[in-house]
Amino acid sequence: MQTTDLVAHATLALLGLAFGSFLNVCIHRLPAGESVISPRSHCPRCGKLIRWYDNIPVLSYLLLRARCRDCHSRISVIYPTVEVLTAVVLILCYRRFDLSPGLVKFAVLGMLLIVLIFTDLTVRRIPHPVTLLGMGLGLLLSFLVPVDPRPLDWLLARFGVFIGPPFSSVLAALGGAAVGGGLFYGVAEGFFRLTGKEGLGFGDVMLMLMVGTFFGVPLTLMTILLGSLLGTVVALPLELLSSRLRHHAWPFGSFLGLAALLTTFWGPAVLDAYLRWAGLAG
Repeated sequence: MQTTDLVAHATLALLGLAFGSFLNVCIHRLPAGESVISPRSHCPRCGKLIRWYDNIPVLSYLLLRARCRDCHSRISVIYPTVEVLTAVVLILCYRRFDLSPGLVKFAVLGMLLIVLIFTDLTVRRIPHPVTLLGMGLGLLLSFLVPVDPRPLDWLLARFGVFIGPPFSSVLAALGGAAVGGGLFYGVAEGFFRLTGKEGLGFGDVMLMLMVGTFFGVPLTLMTILLGSLLGTVVALPLELLSSRLRHHAWPFGSFLGLAALLTTFWGPAVLDAYLRWAGLAG
């Protein structure tokens, strides 16, 4: 690895840890409708303000042995996990997109997804301010970083309509949002009308609307497929092994968020390989 790559990896790792610390604030405050700016970080048990030297990502957690300095209550492992995961996501974005607008775009998506994964995991909430911000950023960034226009460009071409960039990219982002959010809304509405019960929360719809603006139609569908597969692989064995978990409310948004992260880095290669195998691409 060249020196420039080492410097880039180290810089992004440090930035990721710092951003991850802020994401922890978002994860714990946004579902409760609290400000992420004030008050300063404090222990959720005793309310004492956290000293600056006790707020160093990961390191403070290790030095404090996962305990509050004042009340000695246990600090959740979620805090260092989010910080490390954010650093990993930024490094993977660099390895996937190098120093390009794509790095910024998908680093932003990755951090938004981390917030949503953990809010749904911990309190079963997908905060609308995060998804709405994500949808706006996804559409804005589609002007700068092309979104896969398939299959919309194929359909338009059949009618003799050709739209060039950047509008084809924006249309692809809108199409991805319509497919992702529309599919989930249709399934949720159909399930409710048939059973009278809520099967999917509206937060999941909003999450897929956001993901669709970043991905376009093909990768949005891949995210849904992979998220459903992950949910099945995790939930089904646990429900079969434990009667206590058979009616457990699984955080489907967390599975979708994780699937979207995996799709960001490896989805395009998997999609291209499948299309070549199916004879749909050269």
